[in-house]
Parts: sequence; C-alpha cells; structure tokens
Amino acid sequence: MGDTVGVVDRLARAVIAEPIVLEPDSIRARVKELLPEEAPLAAPEVETAVVDTLIGLGPLEPLLRDPAVSDVLVNGDGAVWVEREGALVRTDTRFSGSDSLLAAIRRVISPLGLRLDRASPAVDARLPDGSRLHAIIPPAAVDGPVLAVRRFTEAVATLDDLMARQGIDIEGVELLQSCVAERRNLLVCGPTGSGKTTLLNVLSREIPPTDRVVSVEDAAELRLGGHVVRLEGQAANSEGIGAITMRQLLRHALRLRPDRIIVGEVRGAEAFDMLQAVSTGHDGSMSTIHARSAAEALWRLETLALSGEGTITESSVHRQVRAAIDVVVVVGRRNARRKVVSIVDVGADLEEVYRCSSS
Repeated sequence: MGDTVGVVDRLARAVIAEPIVLEPDSIRARVKELLPEEAPLAAPEVETAVVDTLIGLGPLEPLLRDPAVSDVLVNGDGAVWVEREGALVRTDTRFSGSDSLLAAIRRVISPLGLRLDRASPAVDARLPDGSRLHAIIPPAAVDGPVLAVRRFTEAVATLDDLMARQGIDIEGVELLQSCVAERRNLLVCGPTGSGKTTLLNVLSREIPPTDRVVSVEDAAELRLGGHVVRLEGQAANSEGIGAITMRQLLRHALRLRPDRIIVGEVRGAEAFDMLQAVSTGHDGSMSTIHARSAAEALWRLETLALSGEGTITESSVHRQVRAAIDVVVVVGRRNARRKVVSIVDVGADLEEVYRCSSS
C-alpha cells in the first residue's frame, strides 16, 4: 500500500511538472510513457490512481465510483468511512497525510470559485456529478481536516422501484399517486439519510408533463423530468460576494409562472417564503424538512418561518402552515432499508391515513 502511494505521488509530480493538459486521456498517455522508467513493476491501476490524484479526490475516487456507496467520510484522524447499503463501514483507504487531503479538497473546489483556509475553514459545494461535499479544517476542526461527500444515487427511480425494495406497499403507492394527481401540497420529513430527496424525486415523476415545475434547491440534487426550470442557490465566492439565497430564489420562482414549486429542503428563513408561494395558488407543490414525525415537521416549519419574519405572530404562522400543507409523508429506515413510514393528512388533527406494513 505504502509503495503504491509512493509510486503514484512520484508519477503525479512528474506529470504535473510537464506542460500537458490535465485531463484524463492526456494524463494516462503520459503515465504510460513514464512507467517503464519510473515504475516498471507497477500495477495497471496506477494510471487511474494518478488521474484521481491530479484531477479528483485522490484515493477516495474508487469509493465514489462504487454504486453501493452513498457517503464517503474522512475523519480528523485520517480514517475513511463509507456508508454502503445503509451501514457505516471503515475502509483501508487513507491519504498520505493531512496536507494531501487538504490539497485534494482544494483541487476540486477551486474551479467552483471556493476556498478553504484558516480564514475560511469550512466549505459546502456541489461537485459536477451532483455529489455534495462539505469540509471543515483546523482551527474549526480540532483533530484535523474533516470531509463528507454525499453521492447522488438513483437506485430508486419510481414508486414501483420503491415497492420492489419493500419501502412501501401498493396501498401507499396508490395514496401518494392520488395526492400528486389531486394537487395536494406535500411535505416529506425524516432524519438524515432516510431518503427524503429520493422520495421527492420519485414523487416528481408522477407530475403530469404538462405542468410547469420550478425547483428551488440549495444544492441541486433533484432529477426532474417534464416541463422543469431548475434554480440553485450559490455560496459567496472567495471575495465574499455573489451569494444567492434560497429566499431570493423562491421570490424569483414566483415570477417564472410555475404551476408547481418544488423546494429541495427547507432549513432556514426561506420557510416563510415557501409558505407564501404555496399559498398563492401553486397547488401540488412539494418540499422536504428534517424531522422525525409529522407533528415535529409542522412545528419546525413554523419555527423556521418565524425566524424569517419578525413582525408575524405565532398564531398567524400556525394557521398559514395548516392551510398550506395538506399531507406530510414520514420516511425513515428499518433494517438498513429506506421506507415510507407513514402518511399523515394534516387537516385539523393530523390523521394518519397510512402506515407501512412492510417489516
């Protein structure tokens, strides 16, 4: 392992010192030329490893290519963990040191106009393949650089796929289909990694292609079909300018003549703007929120909406939430599988109209 890392580092330094275009085919061609002299006994995988080192996240790239991996996590001590099929597993993968990890992170965020240093020790980015990257370094990270990459996976593309994976039964499928067809406003809730975005993607496939949909996301993860306009928030660049907030995007969305609005996730003051948007004739809209139950989801939505508008009263927001949200879909995990746990009709008393029967 150590010898291989040394060979890859040596070849990477040799390639980068030359005036070639740093793209996969050029790098591979040059490595093939260098191998007979630099590392005649090296394994064929070295070519790919050099490419990964120069234009990707280095030793993490093989993990990110694994279709069964949904998250790749690097802790401050250098340990690399992955979530594979719902379970966290420690791997043998390691960087040669903190400097190597930091260089890899900077390499992939630099083209996005982002930076990571002591003055700006945290970064949140969407990579070109749709994956979400979050990194935090000292002094904010006590034990060393920390990295988390959430891959975009689409193992479940339709409600039928979800049913085949025992994530829902036919009763739940028919109920969700009718909710979308009847243009009921849906809020999907659940804990981290429970499949909220996946279900939102699945539900969006049930929207008639004639409906004009505007999606609003902090980081674009949704893969919507039909008549869709996609809007994505943007963090400030290294000079601290150019930020585009979710609140701004929601206000723009209203001017784009949507039939339905889909908000990837509500996590801040944009909750108030979402309620305003949903309440102004955009029936059949959808969003997600972090919460473990329908009651908690509505309470959190109210709290976030109040944080965005200091002049509005709690009772007013409470009434607006109940008027805007028709159905809450609760998702979670059972036996490492993502499931639709329950469907709740908001109405007057949060009536549970469905509970998954799958074990």
